Amino acid sequence: MDPGEAAILESSLRILYRLFAPLSPLPAALPGRMNVIDHVRDMAAAGLHSNVRLLSSLLLTMSNNNPELFSPSQKYQLLVYHADSLFHDKEYRNAVSKYTMALQQKKALSKTSKVRPSTGNSASTPQSQCLPSEIEVKYKMAECYTMLKQDKDAIAILDGIPSRQRTPKINMMLANLYKKAGQERPSVTSYKEVLRQCPLALDAILGLLSLSVKGAEVASMTMNVIQTVPNLDWLSVWIKAYAFVHTGDNSRAINTICSLEKKSLLRDNVDLLGSLADLYFRAGDNKNSVLKFEQAQMLDPYLIKGLIECYLASNSIREAMVMANNVYKTLGANAQTLTLLATVCLEDPVTQEKAKTLLDKALTQRPDYIKAVVKKAELLSREQKYEDGIALLRNALANQSDCVLHRILGDFLVAVNEYQEAMDQYSIALSGGLPRSHLWNRSCLERPGISSFSVTGWSFHCRAREMTLQPARNKAEIQASPLFCCPLVWTPMTRSL
Repeated sequence: MDPGEAAILESSLRILYRLFAPLSPLPAALPGRMNVIDHVRDMAAAGLHSNVRLLSSLLLTMSNNNPELFSPSQKYQLLVYHADSLFHDKEYRNAVSKYTMALQQKKALSKTSKVRPSTGNSASTPQSQCLPSEIEVKYKMAECYTMLKQDKDAIAILDGIPSRQRTPKINMMLANLYKKAGQERPSVTSYKEVLRQCPLALDAILGLLSLSVKGAEVASMTMNVIQTVPNLDWLSVWIKAYAFVHTGDNSRAINTICSLEKKSLLRDNVDLLGSLADLYFRAGDNKNSVLKFEQAQMLDPYLIKGLIECYLASNSIREAMVMANNVYKTLGANAQTLTLLATVCLEDPVTQEKAKTLLDKALTQRPDYIKAVVKKAELLSREQKYEDGIALLRNALANQSDCVLHRILGDFLVAVNEYQEAMDQYSIALSGGLPRSHLWNRSCLERPGISSFSVTGWSFHCRAREMTLQPARNKAEIQASPLFCCPLVWTPMTRSL
């Protein structure tokens, strides 16, 4: 250690000594006097996350070496503030670990407070009044789990919160997680609870409409606020429009949104223009779709993905390439812009190698970026490099779980005759929320003498251009020669798992 580092260390130790000497439990803060926990809390409130992380780490180490140094409530606060700083630094696994320790500490604190004899003073101490909310800690844990693609764990932690204690943001997160997992009934219940608390929560309204709740029923939940708050006469029409969207009535949805968009107060709204562009695209009207996307893009330069997809759908590769290059130059080379440009390059055989280079750069920056992984897998599938694709997907799934990636991995495993594991991957995809209609398998062409194989109780029956799934007669593992797979031809399984 050089003299400079030694001086810094000595100075730090002197400061900590002044804070804690003699090493005894910190008393509750006296009026007008702050202890070190108060300083940590104030830094956290000020957004000084890196400072909180460094100081709280040192204080927690001191507490581990001397358990009597901090009171239980002070230890709980330190763990929460340290976990929050880790969350801010996107170290979600580490944050979950610290949040879990904080909840354990809070549970021990609650037990201690129950058995502690009363002092006769009913007033809460200032310290007890400013303890971080246990409900908020659980919400932050759920956020960590969603970032880690561990939706089941997120649901489990939020489900443990009593219904009466759930805030609107907790109900909203639960509703979205239930919906993603295919649990429609609890999802509807949670969305309705959000609307009961916040009747202008428009995303919750869209969630209900997407789950086939009638537009009239949804509108009735907002009727009181429409009648009492000025300038909300458009809301009932808006709900009606998106009810048509989610029932697939594109024509009536277009007409209704156009009537909204023509109103002076809602003219040139980016969201309405984007919805119109999407509806025209679904209806096969690429000309009007491009027109609306361009109008929206003029208002919001960052709204480009839909426009590029529309160009590609109408075989306007040159226009899509110009737009993607402009985005790349404007926003710089990040994982999103690299993947977007690669998506366009994949449409032209001449630029396949460029697409590969762009995707490799994107995955170097963000190995967990799902869109880049999907596009790279698509490229490897075209080249029939199935082993490389399997390695890519396994690496991407090492630290996250995504139903689409599990489904694609299943497809690659079928291509190399690993049918048992392919079935496992399809099962994971379904349990992770992938709609059964999205579970596809590579079409297999019938070979002479080979028409089926069985996998753990299920039997694939293969004919030209289709594959069905039926219960097997026994529990045998794969019992057939390898099947000839037709690349890039996708057909649905006729029976769900």
